Amino acid sequence: MGELRYEFPDTLDAAVALLAGESGAARVIAGGTDVLVQLRTDTIEPGLMVGINNIPEVRTISAENGGFRFGAAVTGMELVEHAAFAKTWPGVIDAVKLIGSIQIKGRATVGGNFCNASPSADSVPAMFAANAVATIVGAKGRRDVPVEDIATGPGRTSLAKDEILASFFLPKRPPHAGDAYLRFTPRTEMDIAVSGVSVCLALDGGGSCTTARVAIAAVAERVLLVDEAADALIGTPVDDAALEALAVAVRAACRPIDDKRGTKTYRIKVTGVLAKRAARIALARAGER
Repeated sequence: MGELRYEFPDTLDAAVALLAGESGAARVIAGGTDVLVQLRTDTIEPGLMVGINNIPEVRTISAENGGFRFGAAVTGMELVEHAAFAKTWPGVIDAVKLIGSIQIKGRATVGGNFCNASPSADSVPAMFAANAVATIVGAKGRRDVPVEDIATGPGRTSLAKDEILASFFLPKRPPHAGDAYLRFTPRTEMDIAVSGVSVCLALDGGGSCTTARVAIAAVAERVLLVDEAADALIGTPVDDAALEALAVAVRAACRPIDDKRGTKTYRIKVTGVLAKRAARIALARAGER
């Protein structure tokens, strides 16, 4: 590998121009908790690293149209410590809190979690369930895409070489809505998920589920949004029968691998259990709102 060049532009346009003008491989760096490890292990060999932390647009959390927008370089701890965001989206906070140690969360970003495209990423299923939209900036302009369209496989995304994930928008929550994320790991701390499930739902005045989104992690080549699992909850009071139907749908969507951290059979079974538990927590939170 030749000499690695680092650039720290002040605007997204300048960052995009750097990426577009690089003849070899280029990477964007924010917190660096994934990409620096990949550099040290020679997993990646870029000629250019573009740091985006000097760009204000990717470093802010703000209210927008009744919802929230936060930049792709906002750290996990900044989200956790943002009282209004944490109160509105506790399920997203459930997930962000599980991204490594406090020191890691002080650097790691949700944007990096998405661009790393790990099938077991914690924040990703929670953002799927939250119906988040990503704003992507490139040489051809800006585009907004559902977050579930970013990853295409392990370590692969739909972003072009000259594109940067700039921010996320989470829409206004309806009344009586709740979300939750749960994962299972061999160790209680600082480990990657064997299975992860996020559930977001809303209730009408009578306690019946009107909308739902369910996402699962670590049980396929990428995080999956499971429409059939959401359909199992919609129109029900989220009772035991609905929860069992949810578990059945979630297990049917799983397509995990066997590895030293868990067998296919084990991962599928655990995912159904987590789905029920996450739905119960989301239901309780919806009743509190």
